[in-house]
Amino acid sequence: MPSEKIAILLLIGIFISLMAVRMPIALSIGISSIITCWYLKIPMQMVLQSMVKGVNTYSLLAVPFFILMGEIMSAGGISKRLLQLASVMVGWMHGGLAMVDIIASLLFGAVSGSSAASVATIGPTMIPTMEKEGYDKTFATNITMASSVEGILIPPSQNMVIYSLAAGGVSVGALFLAGIFPGCLLALCLMVYSYIVARKRNYPVGEKFSLKKFFLALKDAFWGLMTIVIVVIGVCTGFITATEGAGLAVLWSIFVTFAIYREVPIRELPKMLLSAVKTLAMIMILISTSTAFGWLMAYLKVPKHITNGIYSITKNPVVIMLIINLLLLILGMVMEMGSLILIITPILLPIVTSMGYSPIHFGVIMILNLGIGLLTPPVGSSLFIGSAVSGIKIEKLAKGMVPIYITMIICLMLVTFIPAISMTLPNLQ
Repeated sequence: MPSEKIAILLLIGIFISLMAVRMPIALSIGISSIITCWYLKIPMQMVLQSMVKGVNTYSLLAVPFFILMGEIMSAGGISKRLLQLASVMVGWMHGGLAMVDIIASLLFGAVSGSSAASVATIGPTMIPTMEKEGYDKTFATNITMASSVEGILIPPSQNMVIYSLAAGGVSVGALFLAGIFPGCLLALCLMVYSYIVARKRNYPVGEKFSLKKFFLALKDAFWGLMTIVIVVIGVCTGFITATEGAGLAVLWSIFVTFAIYREVPIRELPKMLLSAVKTLAMIMILISTSTAFGWLMAYLKVPKHITNGIYSITKNPVVIMLIINLLLLILGMVMEMGSLILIITPILLPIVTSMGYSPIHFGVIMILNLGIGLLTPPVGSSLFIGSAVSGIKIEKLAKGMVPIYITMIICLMLVTFIPAISMTLPNLQ
């Protein structure tokens, strides 16, 4: 008779081993699930059924729309206009260009919802500009990477949609609202850090604030910023669903890119579609295999064992949340964000809800926590993109990121232990 303990070791051990030899994470998850099912003598059709069930969800239709919207807006000239708006808003401060980078990432995140897209789009413009003005190139790259995490908190965020699925259908609109203040708080923390560094290193101050220039920049960026209004206000008020909002945002982004800004010809649209399909294919494979993996973990009572293990250490809610945050930080360093959300949410959510945490609040904690993982070696995608854009080695960037990691973890602790930061807006619904 198959042993439950051996099955758990097989499931997790094979998964970790395949990851260690750099096999794609979707294949690592799928192969470990199939071998464990074979050992447990579970019919393979049950695995396939769980995989199909994982992607056969209406709410997931929002994901491809958000991805396509980000692709179109990234290529359509919106980033240049957002940079100009951010420059007018905060460029006059000490370390003004760093502030511009942070605010531009906040605004661009509200359009693209992607950390990687933010680094790849804003980095090639801001990093050389900051270096030319006397900023250290490593600092410029690191602040660009760190501020990109704002984009996965500020709506619309496809990772919030994925978390909603993993958490059993938590309101996407409530998650969008919950991410606004934490995203702004992260921007504020990074701006404070940048200000301190700028004063210490005597980085230059930009031009004085001009109300006229602000309104001109706002007018130029208005059409792109309207995407935020369509998605956030529509979805959060319940007037439209997340899927409908995402579909409308795609139509709006096509209109803005090809009819108003007209910086790229419409013949480029197929390339954008192809790029979005490639990204979507990876996400859907991850969702399907992660669903099977999660089903097996539930079958083997892994969440119950982990819960009992944590409670055997302590029953203090503060200590438990610190342990959970540490676990997420470590896992975020070695696993891809989307798959981690799908795998770990069913395990940890019952623990945090039993302590009185809202699933919405925990979703924000998880997204911010795993966002830090995007900036850490060995698998941080935004770290790799930052290295490629700047030409600086990953090791040097990671070393320079240490004070920024500390800043971001302080922000994470504030979000974790002050629920009002995340829950004020959702509670107003």
